[in-house]
Amino acid sequence: MGLVGVIGAGVMGAGVAQNAAESGHEVILIDLTEDVLQKAKEEIKKNIKFQGLFKKKDSRILDEDILGRITFTTDYEALREVEFVVENVPEVWEVKKNVYTRLNEVCAEDCILLVNTSCISITKIAALCKQASNVIGVHFMNPVPLKSTVEAIRGFHTSETTIQQTKDFLESMDKEMILVNDYPGFVSNRLSHLLMNEAAFVVQDQVAEPRDVDEIFKKCFGHKMGPLETADLIGLDTVVNSLDILYESYQDPKFRCAPLLRKMVEAGQHGRKSGKGFYDYNYGFVVN
Repeated sequence: MGLVGVIGAGVMGAGVAQNAAESGHEVILIDLTEDVLQKAKEEIKKNIKFQGLFKKKDSRILDEDILGRITFTTDYEALREVEFVVENVPEVWEVKKNVYTRLNEVCAEDCILLVNTSCISITKIAALCKQASNVIGVHFMNPVPLKSTVEAIRGFHTSETTIQQTKDFLESMDKEMILVNDYPGFVSNRLSHLLMNEAAFVVQDQVAEPRDVDEIFKKCFGHKMGPLETADLIGLDTVVNSLDILYESYQDPKFRCAPLLRKMVEAGQHGRKSGKGFYDYNYGFVVN
């Protein structure tokens, strides 16, 4: 197994690091502060214990060895010998730009860069990189260790070699990839964000309460989660950032962010990670 760098120790980055370590890879997990990294370590430890209930023991490395395969650091210099980098920073262009500037300075020329983005064009990101042919979008689903499929995105310059090496890497993590072409939002988020946004408009217009909206989608359409539960899981701030990118990219009013979503984010109600979004995760009540 290879050496993998993971940028961003939030929910997605921690999940990718855990999944890669469970699969036998050595992982370098990078974030800006030691506090964030410590929080990620505790979250991974908790998730290993919980998710072990859903996995076959003989298909995994022993739980106690998983954390030992992850190096937690703020130093990009640790990435000089990695074969793959999975980037998971927020959907903010200036943040992404700064990360890829750093990666250009330290990563080997043959390192494959996996962009775990919700909506930003892979081709636009690849334009920042010295080896654009090594850049590919890989949109992991949350929670990463429990999801068996990812959406992979071919940028304008992505090579067939990069696609095959990425496919092999994902297979080592027991994941299938579905390859699509590059337009902002790709398939999953171009569709799902429309649904989450319109569900927020439904609540804003007082057509229904959040729980009723989600129950209709679960009980009438067989969805495992409703659109507002999904938005809370992703993070309402991430949803708003992604909608803004889609609106800017297509100049189509269908991507106009619901004012209620923006208001909730401004109030610090980001969903599960903040304890409150459309639902109150501290007490289990719906937010009115």
